[in-house]
Amino acid sequence: MDSGERDDVVVVGGGVVGLTTALVLAGRGRRVRLWTRDPVERTTSAVAGALWWPYHIEPLAAARRWSLRSLQVYEELAGHAEETGVRLVEGAMGGVDPDEVRGWSAGRPAGMRPATEREYPGGAAMWARLPLIDMAVHLPWLRERLRRAGGSVEERTVTDLAEVRAPVVVNCTGLGARELAGDLSVRPQRGQLVVVENPGIDTWLVAGTSGGELAYLFPQPGRLLLGGTAQDDDWSTEPDPAQAEAIVRRCAALRPEVAGARVLGHRVGLRPVRPRVRLDREPLPDGRLLVHHYGHGGAGVTVAWGCAEEAATLAVAP
Repeated sequence: MDSGERDDVVVVGGGVVGLTTALVLAGRGRRVRLWTRDPVERTTSAVAGALWWPYHIEPLAAARRWSLRSLQVYEELAGHAEETGVRLVEGAMGGVDPDEVRGWSAGRPAGMRPATEREYPGGAAMWARLPLIDMAVHLPWLRERLRRAGGSVEERTVTDLAEVRAPVVVNCTGLGARELAGDLSVRPQRGQLVVVENPGIDTWLVAGTSGGELAYLFPQPGRLLLGGTAQDDDWSTEPDPAQAEAIVRRCAALRPEVAGARVLGHRVGLRPVRPRVRLDREPLPDGRLLVHHYGHGGAGVTVAWGCAEEAATLAVAP
């Protein structure tokens, strides 16, 4: 095996975690091929909202580190919003403890503060200017950036990781790891959202309801995303009309102008939930290396860059 072959890496999985990991590896001089079952525009990541916020996933300390590193990258990418799909948008995050936020945020993002009653009526919330990512733009941008870095993207269905013949294989298959890695601790959490015409809302809002449900409004170019749901162990990817009506109703209770907005579409995705993110190395009997990098739940966008850098380190370490 020559030195070029030793540098070969195949990343399996074309969502935001796989694409970002492949791009980081290409930036470190590796010859990277990304294999994805579906076009990146049809992966679970394409359904994401997608607001940067450090959701509670384990291991918590690592996740916060990954989140803050990703924030740094997204803030840089927001300087080229039309190209990257990343914008910095103000909004209110409800139901958070300001002291807890200060504990992990290390003063970032700059300007985060308690929301006023006008900004978030009826409870505690934090007001912040955060990255809001348009995944319809961001995922293709990641793909093209990977190609410009010398990597390739192939639509291939993998039924067994053993069939991926490369010195280093990185498993970023999300929910697919149930079968490919035999990991039954990875479970689906169904998320549904409604896409409507934007009636003029230019700030994002995330709030819990008295029934314990989630409501969020994310303004994206040309549309407004309304959510959402979090149904454990539900494999259905078909939109539920009753849930869609409930989502619009919850969001209209927060922003009444949403009630009459024309519906443009519905989206459903299955978040790959796991008790802990799996990020580890598995040396194979034939001398090759398998790196597992999956189980990010709904936090894939938030941790993508920081987690990808650590996965890349595992992949290239002796």
